[in-house]
Amino acid sequence: MAYQTVFKRYELKYMLTLEQKKRIVEAMEPYMALDKYGRTTIRNIYFDTDNYRLIRRSIEKPVYKEKLRIRSYQLADENSTVFVELKKKYKKVVYKRRVSMTEREAMAWICDRETAPKDTQIIREINYFCDFYGKLRPAVYLSYEREAYFEKNGGDFRVTFDDNILCRQNDLSLCSEPYGDKLLEDCKVLMEIKCSGGMPLWMSHVLTELGISRASFSKYGTAYRTLIFPNLNSKAKEIYTYV
Repeated sequence: MAYQTVFKRYELKYMLTLEQKKRIVEAMEPYMALDKYGRTTIRNIYFDTDNYRLIRRSIEKPVYKEKLRIRSYQLADENSTVFVELKKKYKKVVYKRRVSMTEREAMAWICDRETAPKDTQIIREINYFCDFYGKLRPAVYLSYEREAYFEKNGGDFRVTFDDNILCRQNDLSLCSEPYGDKLLEDCKVLMEIKCSGGMPLWMSHVLTELGISRASFSKYGTAYRTLIFPNLNSKAKEIYTYV
């Protein structure tokens, strides 16, 4: 099966109530359709340095930021296909590069720095990233339930709804069932609009009618603030606050 490997787009986030989500889905009906996978569970392991350099930099909202994760769209075993994703954001534009391989190959490559199972431009970009930041380790497991919608006319406009966002710092394996601390209230849904250009006028009208404004919400950033940083010892907190 062929997978898209390169993405360049805007990703706009909105925090919704359940009623707002219902209204938006109703308004989308003439233009958008739920993808063939329906409601799915997305599982991620985010990688970082020992002092959380990547996420600390990210939450400062710099002009340029980047992150690395391994993602699975199913409960994995060592032979399941997963995606190693390098995600960058520059001046509000998101650039994502991803490569597929087995779970065992991905973890051996990123965690143990074994040679990747193939040689491509994206593999070389990720190798450069890993070499630049030094030893990277699994930092947090993040999972969530997602509904993804695509344009019926074949355009590249996408809308996703995420809820039941869970995070943990133990059992950092895509081969384990999702569980952990909740990052979002049950009454809230994170909507993401993904587009390469402008937002369709009909969606802009819906958001205006419902009084919905853009929100700043990073899943890994929220996990760092609510789960990781509070559990650091006082010396580490002092260092990580000022370094």
